Amino acid sequence: MNEFFEANRLNWDNRAELHSTDTTGTYRIDTVLAGGSSLHALETGEIGDISGKDIVHLQCHIGLDTISLKHLGAKSVTGLDFSPKAIAAARDFAARAGAEVRFVEASVYDAAAALGATYDMAFVTWGAINWLDDIDRWAKSVASVLRPGGTLYLLEGHPTMNQMFPDRRPLTVELGWRTPKGAPQVWDDPQTYTGDERQLTHVRHYEWIHPLSDVVNALIKAGLSIDYLNEHDIVVWKAFTFLVETGEDQFSLPDGEVKVPLSFSIGATKRT
Repeated sequence: MNEFFEANRLNWDNRAELHSTDTTGTYRIDTVLAGGSSLHALETGEIGDISGKDIVHLQCHIGLDTISLKHLGAKSVTGLDFSPKAIAAARDFAARAGAEVRFVEASVYDAAAALGATYDMAFVTWGAINWLDDIDRWAKSVASVLRPGGTLYLLEGHPTMNQMFPDRRPLTVELGWRTPKGAPQVWDDPQTYTGDERQLTHVRHYEWIHPLSDVVNALIKAGLSIDYLNEHDIVVWKAFTFLVETGEDQFSLPDGEVKVPLSFSIGATKRT
């Protein structure tokens, strides 16, 4: 597993360099630095009022959503990520935004020890759990950083969508619904997902598809109660080349196309 972990870290170090100097607008850097939010309408609507809450953003990447949570009224926000270059960029953005946000470099599996604190909410969104080989270990880590009664908000690309290739039309299931831990999907993408034309230098990375049942059951076993599971027909990037934009950074399958869920969200509460 160290081989997979190290390749992914190098890949995300590389992406962090590009994303922190993003010119495509994907990361809404100027908006966040001006005191606004990079969160999309979907997650903002589902998390509701976060005023007065202590929040941890797990796998926070370059920290713009983390800083946004502070701008939206959270009492305190801490971001955690395994990429040192992402954490360095996040700290720089927080300083430039004048936001009091803490950032910690560590694997999400080691969150409890690295953070040394517990929180009212764990926030996990968009392209997080597909990089992890062990969904049960992830769920235990989430539970370990929540206070009794604390909540998880998880928003991700749907595993059904992840079984399909972005440029195949009509949609065809081509990847297995559950990726074995020791046999991940292997990708060598030359560019990152923002549309930035600059080339990645560390292209090799590994991913895992986790069925919804595995995610839900892992959280239950870790001591959380599921408050809701929502499946959505929208996603916030052009996951398939033929998606149509139906809102600001919001994409759906066009009329006439067989519809599949594109994303899902889970709200869960740590049992007391």
